[in-house]
Amino acid sequence: MDIKKYRKILSENLFSNNPVFVQILGICSTLAVTNNLINTLIMASGVTLSTAFSNFTISAIKDLIPRKVRMIVQVLIISFYVIIFDLFLKAFIPQVSKVLGPYVGLIITNCILMGRAEAFAQANPPLLSFWDGISSGLGYMYVLCTIAFTRELLGFGTILNIRLMPDSFLPWTIMVMAPSAFFLLGIFIWIVKGPLLQKGGNKK
Repeated sequence: MDIKKYRKILSENLFSNNPVFVQILGICSTLAVTNNLINTLIMASGVTLSTAFSNFTISAIKDLIPRKVRMIVQVLIISFYVIIFDLFLKAFIPQVSKVLGPYVGLIITNCILMGRAEAFAQANPPLLSFWDGISSGLGYMYVLCTIAFTRELLGFGTILNIRLMPDSFLPWTIMVMAPSAFFLLGIFIWIVKGPLLQKGGNKK
């Protein structure tokens, strides 16, 4: 096992090639589920696990898949794991399943899953592809959780549904509304790609 290669993949998926603030993928989830941190954690966990196991499976059978139908097969494999995750939620966390509703099914069309399957799993061994899926999911997760943390705290005065703000706190209604997700994502991207990149350029 080449540890350096695994570290490089982790670093790229968390920072330099992050699926959300660098590749601008999976944006629909930012709008849909990031007004509550618990829902965001569960949704991001579903994306992470689905990406990892889909990558592993696609990589393991890539030589058996005819090139002309590879994307159809990829979608079928991704759908299989997403459906398992959806059934798990319905069986063990029905309240969350009702809240997330159709958004779990939309993981199938998430560009992150298709992108990693096509760009990485098709060209790399199974374990490395599995790690790429996990690290891509974690890169997706921490961006969404940062946004969800801010929205829930300012919109409801809670974190993980636990009241943190004093009773005198006046909730920011805008944070509960969908546009706030895009505003916060834009600010996040600006912080990461704006001043930091300019600072790096000045050093050169």
